[in-house]
Amino acid sequence: MFPQFGAATADSLSRASSLVLRIGTDAHLYDDPDDVSIAPLLESRFDSEKSEALKRLLALIAQGVDVCNFFPQVVKNVASQSLEVKKLVYLYLLHYAEKRPNEALLSINCFQKDLSDTNPLVRAWALRAMAGIRLHVVAPLVLAATRKCARDPSAYVRKCAAHALPKLFDLLPEENSDLEELVNNFLSDHSHGVVAAAAVAFKSICQNNLLLIAKNFRRLCEVLPDVEEWGQIILIEILLRYVIARNGLVKDSIMFNTDTYKTIQSYRESTGMSQTFDYQSSPTEDVAVNCTLSTLMFKNYIQGQEEYLLLPGCTNGTVPVDVDKTKCMISTSSQNDDVQILLQCTSPLLWSQNSAVVLAAAGVHWIMAPKDKVQRIVKPLLFLLRSSPASKYVVLCNIQVFAKAVPSLFAPYYQDFYVCHSDFYQIRALKLEILSAIATDASISYILEEFQDYIKDPDRRFVADTVAAIGLCAQRLSSVANVCLEGLLSLVSQANGVCQLDGEACILVQAVMSIRAIIKLNPACHEKIIAQLARNLDVVKEPAARSLIIWMLGEYSSIGQIMPKILLTVLKYLAWSFPSEALETKHQILITAVKAILSAPKEEKLMLGQILRYILQLANSDMDYDIRDRARMVKNLTSPSETEGILCMAQHESIRSQFLENIFAGKKLLASLRDAEFRFYLPGSLSHVVLHAAPGYEPLPKPYSLHDSILNGTTNDDDASGSYDSGSSIEESGSYDDSKPSVVSSVESEGSELESDSRDQNYSASPSYNLDGDAKEIPPLHPTNRGVFFGNISKDINGNESESISSDIADLMPREAFESWLDEKSSFSSETKPSESSSARISVNDLRFTVKPKLHMLLDPAIGNGLKVEYTFLSEFPKSSSFLVCVELLFTNCSDEVLTKINVFDGKPNRSSETGMQELEKSEVSPSIIPIEGISSLDPGQKTERVLQVRFHHHLLPLKIAVLCNGTRHLTKLWPDIGYFIRPLFMNVDAFVEKEHQLRGMFECTKSCNFVCHVEDVKQAEQSSSATDMILVVSRSLASKVLSHANVFLVSVDMPVSFSSDDASGLRQRFSSEILSNLKPCLITIVSQGKCHLPLDVSVKINCEDTVFGLNLLNRFAAFLH
Repeated sequence: MFPQFGAATADSLSRASSLVLRIGTDAHLYDDPDDVSIAPLLESRFDSEKSEALKRLLALIAQGVDVCNFFPQVVKNVASQSLEVKKLVYLYLLHYAEKRPNEALLSINCFQKDLSDTNPLVRAWALRAMAGIRLHVVAPLVLAATRKCARDPSAYVRKCAAHALPKLFDLLPEENSDLEELVNNFLSDHSHGVVAAAAVAFKSICQNNLLLIAKNFRRLCEVLPDVEEWGQIILIEILLRYVIARNGLVKDSIMFNTDTYKTIQSYRESTGMSQTFDYQSSPTEDVAVNCTLSTLMFKNYIQGQEEYLLLPGCTNGTVPVDVDKTKCMISTSSQNDDVQILLQCTSPLLWSQNSAVVLAAAGVHWIMAPKDKVQRIVKPLLFLLRSSPASKYVVLCNIQVFAKAVPSLFAPYYQDFYVCHSDFYQIRALKLEILSAIATDASISYILEEFQDYIKDPDRRFVADTVAAIGLCAQRLSSVANVCLEGLLSLVSQANGVCQLDGEACILVQAVMSIRAIIKLNPACHEKIIAQLARNLDVVKEPAARSLIIWMLGEYSSIGQIMPKILLTVLKYLAWSFPSEALETKHQILITAVKAILSAPKEEKLMLGQILRYILQLANSDMDYDIRDRARMVKNLTSPSETEGILCMAQHESIRSQFLENIFAGKKLLASLRDAEFRFYLPGSLSHVVLHAAPGYEPLPKPYSLHDSILNGTTNDDDASGSYDSGSSIEESGSYDDSKPSVVSSVESEGSELESDSRDQNYSASPSYNLDGDAKEIPPLHPTNRGVFFGNISKDINGNESESISSDIADLMPREAFESWLDEKSSFSSETKPSESSSARISVNDLRFTVKPKLHMLLDPAIGNGLKVEYTFLSEFPKSSSFLVCVELLFTNCSDEVLTKINVFDGKPNRSSETGMQELEKSEVSPSIIPIEGISSLDPGQKTERVLQVRFHHHLLPLKIAVLCNGTRHLTKLWPDIGYFIRPLFMNVDAFVEKEHQLRGMFECTKSCNFVCHVEDVKQAEQSSSATDMILVVSRSLASKVLSHANVFLVSVDMPVSFSSDDASGLRQRFSSEILSNLKPCLITIVSQGKCHLPLDVSVKINCEDTVFGLNLLNRFAAFLH
């Protein structure tokens, strides 16, 4: 009676129900999130109001509103005692830390304090927030925090530490060795969540270092079913790459066929390889496999994009199979333990709820499983077709390739690929391709009946694809070729009347193309079909379809009895209709006329020649220049003179006829497929779907690239814990010793055994240290029972030894939090101090090392109009200011002209990345560079030098420099070297040891790396003289490396005294320096372990009161030593 009341009641009930559902939730924040009371709430004393304000901010962030103007108020609440407030603040900081990194630095103190909180959630939140601050200055602190959290008792904290490793790798790529050690620790963790995060970190940091997987392979396979789903995807890929690299290809898999085996076996016999295998025919060889396609597929799996493009046959449809391409396909048995455990652990994942996990597991079985076991992937993949349309499309892309390589796998399940009315076009097209690939004699009749229904579909593009699928079925199965031809001919007749409608033309063209493909298989049996198409030229108006029919007339003009009879009549009709034809049809008419003359009998050549001349006359007057050019070419080829005409071919038949036949009627090679059809990518990858190498795509490693010698040389055979037998020729140990932490609390005291024998004398203060590059033979050192001292050590300390420790670092890091962070036991601890060994101290003057400063490019000649500017850091330092660094500039004229008015100025300062730092306040006092004397002119090939005094704003941030040349200003960047932000501090061993004891705990950090630069020097010394002490050679090489990259003072060299002249273990070198800006001492100790002729394990320890500077200097030392 009153409908308006009913509508109002319904509306009220709807509002009431929505209000009831929102009770007890924070959904009301989205109704009116833009509340002006957010700022007062953030300043409130009550945690509930702060929580309300932060929730409103997060609601605004979720709606895309920029609320970074609240950053200062939010940062102040980071020290709140409320866990809810702290969590909300961390979420806010994570969102804006990358956009406002300098303001986020204000909360570093609280982050470090929270790292020692008793609540593991707080520790994990603090680490996540620190890792989210993308700033190079904080990266060393984040690395130290990650090391500490890697040993946290909470699995959730360790998982967050593993997730922080890829972020650290982006900021500190030079710390790859340390990050790999952490990844190794996480891979051996007992928590499944940590293992999943470690797999992600492994792929981002060191996916090619498969030796880390070798130590944990069996355990990773065992925990694979229990890892979270997205971790399973990455872990499956890593394990597959390891098995391929170590064991190679499974010889009874789809990827390995008999032809490949014969090629490899012949290669091995020719090269005398000892590792051979016997190929035995298995009962699974009757599985129908496209061997050419499978071989090409596996080659694409292990080839990178650049390697693929360099192949000579990658674009012509051929598959080059030679020894060089297949010799890497070393095979193994399916009974191999590694292969078996991988297949067993991935089999349950074929029925995972995650479609991506199913695809990843199916990819493993597709590549590694024997032929008789590959069928287990079929039903899981078919089950995925019931998922969302997007997932269904990805699955069908993979099934399409599987079906083309092994059609018998999916042939019994052809009904699962019938098109549904709800499928969108891309899915329909894939299903049609799969149906045409898996059709058999038993199922083709049902499939063709299904195709008949598809032809009635209103989507005409889908109908055209169905017509193409019918042609493919007829090409694969000759038994239905005639039936398909009849259906296609009837379709051509029906489409002629309605070709003017939208979409009908493409159906007609596709039908003719399918007919042409079927006729190509056996043209002699289908001349009636060609004649019937020729009769339809009157009604076929589509230019593409007409050109295809005309092409068939010319190509098969001499086949059978019917074609020569109708050819003359058809050409007369085409000559009459030539002016009104489309461009592509005119091209085919010209070529068909020439082909007809070449294949016609002599009595018909005269008439055909007249038709050709008439067509050429029409073509000469055509509006299209391409038609006119082609007509002139044909005329010159067929009519060399105006008098002879076409009959001249009979007189000069030996040369001219062969020439024309090769051009117009020569035998064609098989049509090459598109590159996309011959380029295969790993199943389940994004590249497999988009058909090109997507960012981040990596092919499989070369088979058997993980050799026995590499594996046996890197695993620890003494520790048998976690070891496993892989079943192959390689026996590994899965043991792994915990890596040494990079930040430690103490270093063993070595001064007591040396103090009694030390003598102090004056030492030259020159930083060159006797730069003798051509040092003579070094005399051998004779060991004694106690430490022996040879040489002179300086005693001058110049009053730089400060007993008190500055508290400047407290502005950035609280002492308590940082000590709890850093003060932990390590391999340098006195508790693990090895037994006392004899050592000898030599004079640094006896080393005769060579200092070679590194040249850096400041201005490339291609950018500077021929002016090349290089720079190197000098060991000298100006006395005018302690903040200045001396840089030597080398100017070179690489052009053919004289360069004038050359000078260097301060570029536009880049202050955006330095605000909020203490150095900025000082940078405003003095300029960044001290002006230098300009260069008036520089002749071609001439070089000159200038010394530039630079004041960097920070030891990690570059300085913008403007180079003026010929009136042109070139902007470039001068990158600092932290090794020259220090100067030598002259002290003796006693003072060094005493100062080192004062700088313990949070002021001490260490890192390990490999040193290989000495190996070449040792080889040269062995060849020059047999009496050379190799340990002295190593000492000289190591000291030269340090002094070439840092402005330090070599205090002492303690050499090990042992009966082995090749053992450099225990070699210790001490360097002292002080920071230019604050004159705080910085002590460096380098200890070597290993053999002289092999890479050494070098441990670098730095004791510095400025902890941030010490960590950055430590990273620099480890980088140039490694």
